Amino acid sequence: MAEKLGIFVSSDQNLEHLIGICRAATKAGKEVKVFLTNRGVMLTQDERFPQMEGEAHVALCNVNFEAFQLSKPIPVVAEEDFATQMRHAEIIEWCDRYIVL
Repeated sequence: MAEKLGIFVSSDQNLEHLIGICRAATKAGKEVKVFLTNRGVMLTQDERFPQMEGEAHVALCNVNFEAFQLSKPIPVVAEEDFATQMRHAEIIEWCDRYIVL
């Protein structure tokens, strides 16, 4: 069974680190889930964000997404992954390892 990595992102400053961590973990056979919240949802507006495709399952806090008046659709994030903090809690329960950016 693959090890599972959960990543919590609340900052809009670390997209390169996020992409790098996800790529390294995926390459090492890990399953990766990411939850974006607070200013982390702003990463979806970066032109590099589509590089996350295939590297991790990405969900985000819809409340923060709407508070920043961002628009859908967002590459990489499925409609059902515009979620609440409950999804964050599910990721914590799901993963073997958890990091915060």
